Formats: sequence, C-alpha cells, structure tokens
Amino acid sequence: MKALHVITGLGVGGAEQQLRLLLRHLPVECDVVTLTNPGAVADGLAADGVRVVHLGMTGNRDLAALPRLVRVIRSGGYDLVHTHLYRACVYGRPAARLAGVRAVVATEHSLGDSQMEGRRLTAGVRALYLASERLGRSTVAVSPTVAERLRRWGVPAPRIEVVPNGIDLARFRFDPVARLRTRARLGLPDHAYVIGGIGRLTAGKRFDVAVQALARLPQDCWLLLVGGGPEENVLRRTAQEAGVADRVLFTGERPYVPDGAPGPDLPSLAAAMDLFVSPSPEETFGLAVVEALACGLPVRYASCPALEHLPAQAAAGARRVTGGVEAFVRALAEARAQGPGPRTAPDAAHHYDIARSAAQLMDVYAAAVSPQQPQQPLSPPSSSSPPSSQGVASS
Repeated sequence: MKALHVITGLGVGGAEQQLRLLLRHLPVECDVVTLTNPGAVADGLAADGVRVVHLGMTGNRDLAALPRLVRVIRSGGYDLVHTHLYRACVYGRPAARLAGVRAVVATEHSLGDSQMEGRRLTAGVRALYLASERLGRSTVAVSPTVAERLRRWGVPAPRIEVVPNGIDLARFRFDPVARLRTRARLGLPDHAYVIGGIGRLTAGKRFDVAVQALARLPQDCWLLLVGGGPEENVLRRTAQEAGVADRVLFTGERPYVPDGAPGPDLPSLAAAMDLFVSPSPEETFGLAVVEALACGLPVRYASCPALEHLPAQAAAGARRVTGGVEAFVRALAEARAQGPGPRTAPDAAHHYDIARSAAQLMDVYAAAVSPQQPQQPLSPPSSSSPPSSQGVASS
C-alpha cells in the first residue's frame, strides 16, 4: 500500500509531531504534502527518509492549490490519501476524489466544543467541513470525546473510527541522568521544585493560570513552559506583573523526537520536572498529559479525554482540577506535599503506545481500500469554481 498524508503545515505542533511519530511505525510507504509552513517537522520527516512536498499555498483561499494537489496525487500512484487538520481536509478530500483515489481517510485532531484549531466553530466552518467529509471513507477521532463531538456535528456514526494518539514509551521513560543534565543546563537551583507545562502558548491553553498560581506558591517553586506561540509575550508580562518572572522559564518549541537541534528535547525536559500541569479546559485528547505520565510525573489537569474513558487506577498520579487559579494553587500545593513518588509509567501510558495506535490505523486503512459500492463521480471544477472557500481559516 502506498499512502499520501496531506497536512496543513509542518511546524512544531501536536498533530504534526504525532504524524511524524506515526509514520515511523506504519508498515506502509508514505509521502507527505504540506499545504504551507514546511517547518521543523518537515525537516525531521525528511531526515527519517519521508518524501515531503511543499504545495506552496499562499493563503486560506488560495484555490489554485486544489489543482496543484490533484496533480501531486495523480502522479504519485497512491492507494490512499490521509488528511490532517481542517484546511488540509477541506482541500485534500476533494483533491483525492478528483485524482481518482476513493480511499480517503481524515484524522480529526482538534475539534473542541467551541473551537477547532483556534478558529470559532461558525456555521460556515461546520458546513464546509461536513461537505468535504462526505467525500471520504471514514473520519478518525483521536478520542471517544472527539467522536461524540463529530456525531453531534452531523458526521454519521458508521463513518467515525476512534484511533487514539500514541506516544513513544521508550523515549519518555524517566532518565535520572538526563534530569540532572537538563536542570543544570536550564540553570535551575538544586532545590527547585519544577512545575512543568507543555503545549502551544495560546490563550486556549490557559498557561496564565499556572503563572498566577506560581505567585501563590513557595519561592522554591519554578514554572517551566515548553512550547512557542502567540501568547508568549502575554505570559511573560503576566509573570512580570505577578512578581515571578525570575522563576518562569520559557524553552520555546522543542522536538518530540531527537533532531540534533541544540538544547534538550521534550523527554529530557519532562525528566527535569517534578509535577506536570495542564490548565486547558478544552482538549481533544491530552497528549502532553499522557507523555508526562509516561515520564512518571504526577499530573494536575483541567481536561484530558485520554483519561476520561480509563479506570481511575490506570493513572493514579493524575488528578482533575475544576476551577480557576485558586483551585490550581490548592492542587499544586497538595501534590507537592505528597512528596516524590516512583518515576514509572502507569497503565494509562502503556495503553497509548504508538505501536498500538499504528495497528488500529492499519485496520482503518484496510477497510478504506476494500471494495465498496461505487461512489458518485466528482466532476472536476472549472477554473472559476473550485470548492467554496467559505469558512476556510488558518491551520
């Protein structure tokens, strides 16, 4: 089987890094098309030996990208097209049909109750998504929570498959040597109690809650924020105003898998932490929480669908926090008072091993390429009538 993955961009992000990790475990010949932003993950994929094509999309309504994508799909001789993220789904599914590929799968990584990839869920966004969804064979939800949201949106239940995100357990296994080396490299005091957060620095992640909570905790508590994004300057100002700027460290974007880039990678930074915090109230999976658990960290989180459908004992070190800053202050103080525990991965982390996710996705692929009732042919659009651009937004 030969598959083409179409994704909106390949900067450092959860869906992008998940794609790279998945391709390392799929027993399928895969190429990747990025509509825009061939960033660090594109470089990583190329280093892994994956062919990456940058489509050169110049904007959200660059409708000329559609025929370019059709040509790429036709020339590649692909058995299956797999799309990731909203814009790639809206353009990728009709392009695959126009190119004659009927086995089309999409993964929904980021559908929340009120937003998708940072965009508001307007009627136009929903209508365009559902129009393109009908052109595929199935839509993969990364959690049962996302599957239920898709059903409420109007995606027929038989077309939805749940394949959870996966993690590389071996990469996140706690390494005491990496912990000491990373803490020294970051300039952390030996006695520092390090609260960590990982994710895009956007308003929806609510890392401002962690910064404000830090101001209410003892002076030996530090906050380590791993990620980049548009809210970094806002968070720096928040830390300054709260009087904790000297105890908040920003690492910028860090790779999931080693790329030879300077500085510690994500697993090493997780090893340097003592407690993990995720204040985001609306997650589609909670990958950073699962990675933290794989590193043996206690976790305090506001939302994590990955844990909602597992027995409580599968992640005994994880606690859900309901409320704002005050609630997190209490939760973080309580976790610290409990003292350090063994840095071993609980059952929840093993449940989301990437090899298991890859095997589940292969079942979806097999069903997608199997003979089915013929679909209605999709007529090529005229040069003036590509798919409607209503609702197409960034990402």
